[in-house]
Amino acid sequence: YSASMAGWLALIACLLMARYSPSAEEERDFAGQLLVATDEMRDPRFIETVIYIVKDNSEGTLGLVINRPLARGPVDDLLKGFGAEPTSSQLEVMVHYGGPVSGLQGFVLHSDDLLLESSVRVKDGLAMTSDIKMIEAIASGKGPGQFLIMLGYAGWAPGQLEAELKSNAWFVLPADKTLIFGKDADKKWRRAMDRRPTPL
Repeated sequence: YSASMAGWLALIACLLMARYSPSAEEERDFAGQLLVATDEMRDPRFIETVIYIVKDNSEGTLGLVINRPLARGPVDDLLKGFGAEPTSSQLEVMVHYGGPVSGLQGFVLHSDDLLLESSVRVKDGLAMTSDIKMIEAIASGKGPGQFLIMLGYAGWAPGQLEAELKSNAWFVLPADKTLIFGKDADKKWRRAMDRRPTPL
């Protein structure tokens, strides 16, 4: 066919792509996925981390590190640390480093079989709650089936995460409950790296 026909076909293709391409908001919504640090990561706070993204929109991004346990101890000690009444529970829980922001604030990343009014349902059966009542429910044996208790979170200003992704500091994976709630925290990053998509 002629050069002019080729030009028209190219123009039509561009128009179709413009019409059906996802919006900027859709393109950047990583909520409910895993953010995995690559070997290019230079920030010591995030080297070999795997982060579950709770929120990602035009206001910025919030995520929780899932592979940095801090300490195990009685859940009653944790409740007292947050100013709540102990429950005489014998349960011990692991507290994780959730990220460098608001290190004294508690978060629970959990399965959505238990939700409070303040809980944020994310995607694929996962939710996040920052209410002490969730830890009280865990202490009483009435908590969600799967959970991680965190101190602090990871946060990015609008556009910041995209820049870090372009610099190959991170890659994104679909969320996987067996990875998120798995017991071998020291193996989570390697397992996530093994699932890294192969460039086309």
